[in-house]
Amino acid sequence: MTDAPTEPTGGRIEPVELQASMQRAYIDYAMAVIVGRALPDVRDGLKPVHRRVLYAMYDGGYRPDRGFSKCSRVVGDVMGQYHPHGDTAIYDTLVRLAQPWVMRAPLVQGQGNFGSPGNDAAAAMRYTECRMAPLAIEMVRDINEDTVDFQANYDGRSEEPVVLPSRFPNLLVNGSAGIAVGMATNIPPHNLREVAEGARWVLEHPDASREEVQDALVERIKGPDFPNGALIVGTAGIEEAYRTGRGAITQRAVIEVDEDARGRTSLVVTELPYMVNPDNLALKIAELADTGKVQGIADVRDDTSDRTGQRLVVVLKRDAVARVVLNNLLKHTELQTNFSANMLALVDGVPRTLTIDQFLTNWVDHQVEVIQRRTRFRLREAEERAHIQRGLVKALDALDEVIALIRRSPDVEEARDGLMRLLDIDELQARAILETQLRRLAALERQRIVDELARLEVVIADLQDILANETRQRQIIADELDEIVEKYGDERRSNFIAADGDLSMEDLIPDEDLVVTITRGGYAKRT
Repeated sequence: MTDAPTEPTGGRIEPVELQASMQRAYIDYAMAVIVGRALPDVRDGLKPVHRRVLYAMYDGGYRPDRGFSKCSRVVGDVMGQYHPHGDTAIYDTLVRLAQPWVMRAPLVQGQGNFGSPGNDAAAAMRYTECRMAPLAIEMVRDINEDTVDFQANYDGRSEEPVVLPSRFPNLLVNGSAGIAVGMATNIPPHNLREVAEGARWVLEHPDASREEVQDALVERIKGPDFPNGALIVGTAGIEEAYRTGRGAITQRAVIEVDEDARGRTSLVVTELPYMVNPDNLALKIAELADTGKVQGIADVRDDTSDRTGQRLVVVLKRDAVARVVLNNLLKHTELQTNFSANMLALVDGVPRTLTIDQFLTNWVDHQVEVIQRRTRFRLREAEERAHIQRGLVKALDALDEVIALIRRSPDVEEARDGLMRLLDIDELQARAILETQLRRLAALERQRIVDELARLEVVIADLQDILANETRQRQIIADELDEIVEKYGDERRSNFIAADGDLSMEDLIPDEDLVVTITRGGYAKRT
């Protein structure tokens, strides 16, 4: 027996068109995925889950100057305070931030089994430990000085940053990848020194045209710099990606032809293209050899270790031509692959395809705002301290009257009001005088107060000058970026080779003498 349908208690039924309702719901879902999950913000280069992980680690004290903590503890903090989703997604994010073959500049230091570039997954979070990497501190530096906006977390009990200060251009340095609804992003990582050099040029030339900025950045930022090295073939795809936001960048493994003492020739792969799985690659090469699609391969083995680094060895048969086998492997495997750059990021909450100049101009605009907000915060603090010091100086100049007034006052409120009238000060200054310890009434302490006030006046004048002078603001950004590069910058890992065109059929066939026999019946035979 079925229950009768219940009537709505509101007393009103509103007919809704199903198609319109589904369209609206789908658009809402798509925007939630785009803004809240899949795409990075151009200012700090982070998706919400990455931002929450880093801020939770900073706020929870998992910093580089302290010991390692269990990853399960960090995941619990992130999930409990900022990211009410599955713990697996949070842990996967944490692991990715710590993997040096994924991140050009890792933001998390891991201790324990954090997986491998192959098929080895990270150990469970209860076994691994982590803390912030030193460079990650630059992502949150000055965050306690009102440099960025905060918003309520999911339950309204605490706050989380809308964006991190990000004192270096993280989006270009570490890149990003994500699939949203109807769009995707794939931004390659770059070298910190090259990106910083480009950022300095943008800071020094605020009035340059967009074309001038693009030309200057293409000259200074040579191309992507992948964490595992490898070779970049040609520069046409790089320039297209930088100038249009989309382009295909060809990568090739670093392969050496090695001959052992017994005369056996091997192809030794020491660097792979970005995100190529060496375990799957070895299986693919073995499959090609077994099926006969690539001739001349005797054995495939993985000699990779912590001591030798990446080392995939393809042993050739004695009659094989190394160049031909190599060309076949480049054609049929991921030893050569394309990185399809799609430079998509959120600008003011809206997904946009960005050119190289837009990445850095948006970051510079963010940094100018960070410096302005930090300067205003420091100016407020300095003015508040100077205000208190001025009240103390007035009290010390009329010390006898102040002591007499305090002694004859029946209570604190009366003493406070009396001081305000006697010295022409406000309530805040009067409270500070009443809270002053007796030892500060000594002559030496008085001089220290006067000196402190003089120092604060100089600081206030300097901070006011910074706020009034955009050139100084840009110089501060450049100087602080130089400090970061000096401390964390390193040499380029991905080198360039000239594009040699597509492989032809002749490149895949051994160049050797042969005899062609034509029979009376018209058949041709090669020997």
